[in-house]
Amino acid sequence: MGSKILVVEDERITAEDIKSGLENAGYRVPAMVSTGEDAVDKAGKLRPDLVLMDIRLKGKMDGIEAAGQIKLRYNIPVIYLTAYSDEYTIKRAKITEPSGYIVKDETGLVKKPFEESELHNVIEITLHRHKMEKDHDMLLSAMLKNINDAVISTNADGKIILMNSLAESLTGWDLNDANGKELREVFKPLDKHYESINDFYKNNELLKDNVILKNKQGEDIPVKCNLKIIRDNDYDINGFMLVFNH
Repeated sequence: MGSKILVVEDERITAEDIKSGLENAGYRVPAMVSTGEDAVDKAGKLRPDLVLMDIRLKGKMDGIEAAGQIKLRYNIPVIYLTAYSDEYTIKRAKITEPSGYIVKDETGLVKKPFEESELHNVIEITLHRHKMEKDHDMLLSAMLKNINDAVISTNADGKIILMNSLAESLTGWDLNDANGKELREVFKPLDKHYESINDFYKNNELLKDNVILKNKQGEDIPVKCNLKIIRDNDYDINGFMLVFNH
């Protein structure tokens, strides 16, 4: 299912044009609103993956103020869509740290075909970057909860993306060298006859209790360990976290 995008635009024809382009490209548009106040309200209720925000809006709150509140309250990325590109407007917009700034053409519409437009490219980059940031923050938070243990975190494919200093010390691997490698390459007790960490998990063989870790230098180190699954808000597997100690 495509990502949810909230469209904030006070010109109905333009809003419909944007909505049509987004849906044709596979995105979902749960709502279109025309005021800053409604934008903040809908962002809180619908929790879209991204907001497309016109700057000049009806009502007391313009798009820049609305974007600032949305980012502060809900950490939802915002891309500005506007026909205004004067220095003052851009300076105000930059304060809210938007993920993009697209200037509409003289008709007020977005370039077509949508799949080849600058907006489409910015949306894809923004969604990917925001997901990576959320994944990193979630894994970092999980690691901090186990600060007294050695911790190695992976993505959903079992490729290492984070490890703390104690994990580096016990395995003999530096994160720079281990980054991107399969967990079983660095943590040898993982059963080798499985193709991937997902197979290991599917066979209900989560590591627990005492195992022998052979570090990079070939030394055998007895460790207590546990392989945990990290899930996202939709309960899909987002990665794995190996917690162990000597």
